[in-house]
This record gives sequence, structure tokens and C-alpha cells, in this order.
Amino acid sequence: MIRSARLLPRAGLLLALLLPASLPAAGLDVTLEIPRLNVAEYHRPYVAVWIERPDHSVAANLAVWYDDDMKGDEGTKWLKDMRQWWRRSGRTLTMPVDGVSGATRPVGQHQLRFDSAKAPLKGLAPGKYELIVEAAREVGGREVVRIPFQWPAASAQQLKASGDSELGEVRLSLKP
Repeated sequence: MIRSARLLPRAGLLLALLLPASLPAAGLDVTLEIPRLNVAEYHRPYVAVWIERPDHSVAANLAVWYDDDMKGDEGTKWLKDMRQWWRRSGRTLTMPVDGVSGATRPVGQHQLRFDSAKAPLKGLAPGKYELIVEAAREVGGREVVRIPFQWPAASAQQLKASGDSELGEVRLSLKP
């Protein structure tokens, strides 16, 4: 009995040395605000969030919020109102996109979390990028917010930008 008790700590140490250390994956969190607007006719905005390369090509689609509950996919016909996203990526996609598309969101702050070990960030090459958030609202306006960043981040970073009308503050948190 005493002999086996002595082997347990050694076996645990040996096992720890043999197994690869699990390092936390790099990550990217986006917090975006949909502001309350004092207008006669309010509709929730359609919102697209994506990562763009310096040549303006899309590296990853992170989120597309639209009216996904309309009969006959009627809600997809207004996706083209998010003009930059539509021209760069949207028109080539078949909606809904698993893990990317979803329903429009109400007024308030909304958080998206992404891990480099999983899609859509898995395989994102090191380099310079921009986080783009575009919003378009029926009987309303359209707005684009851009935040440049380096991937992967060498250290934890908090970056932000603000919209003027359709979007409030957009925060990008990077973890190495």
C-alpha cells in the first residue's frame, strides 16, 4: 500500500510531462451597441460583422443579423442594403449561414466571442486586418464602423470606434 501511494505522484508527474500543454487559444471579442433612436417608425437594423484584409477582401464573416423569420426568406431581399458587406461577400453566400447568421437584435449592447481554434478564425493568417461592422435600417440610415488590428495580438488589446447614428460604440478585445 505504501509503495503504490509513492508511485501516484510520480505517475502524475510523468503523465503531465508526456501530455502537451494546453495553451489557451487566441481570441477576439466584439461588443457592439445598437442605440435607441427617437424616430417615428423604428425597425431593428440589419447588421453584418466581418474581418477584412488590406486589399478589402473578406477574411472571415463573423455575424449577419437580418429578419430571418419572414415567410419565403423575404428578409434576405434587404441584405443588399448593407452595401459594403453585400459587394464583398454577401451576394456569394446562401443564407442562412450556420454559425454566422441570425435574427436582428434589439437596442442595447451585444457581444460576440471568437476563438482562434474554431471557425471562423481558425486558419486566419497573421497580418493586418480591419474589423468592419455595417448596419442598415429600413426607413433609416446606413453606417459603417472600422477598427484596424494586428492578428494575432502580441498582447491583450482593447480597441474601439463609435458610429454616429445606426451604431453606437463598437469595441474589439484581442487576447494573445
